[in-house]
Amino acid sequence: MTEQKIEGIVNPSLDELIDKVDSKYALVLFAAQRARQINAYYSQLHEGLFEYVGPLVDTELNEKPLSIALREIDEGLLEMKPVEEVRAAAAEELAEEFPTFELPANEDDPFALPGEPTAGSEG
Repeated sequence: MTEQKIEGIVNPSLDELIDKVDSKYALVLFAAQRARQINAYYSQLHEGLFEYVGPLVDTELNEKPLSIALREIDEGLLEMKPVEEVRAAAAEELAEEFPTFELPANEDDPFALPGEPTAGSEG
């Protein structure tokens, strides 16, 4: 007698997916966000807008975006990162790309260029 594997509502099962994220709640949010992106990709496809990335796995005809998202997570094609890490990395990247600089301070006219007479001085 062969053992029959019971398949749940979701394939891959949530038990397999929970190891790839912090919690069930995080899995739901992560998969839902990706499913919305896939849905938006299909909506914008005929307009020639490629704002979102399409499915990263082979899909079947009429497969639901949530099922596609869960398979992407299961295959390790997506990585969930905390928002704080992403924001910090983006801020660091911007700081490297656009270094800060200071303008010389002119007390009379903050918009005056160096060596330019200010509105109060006659010369």
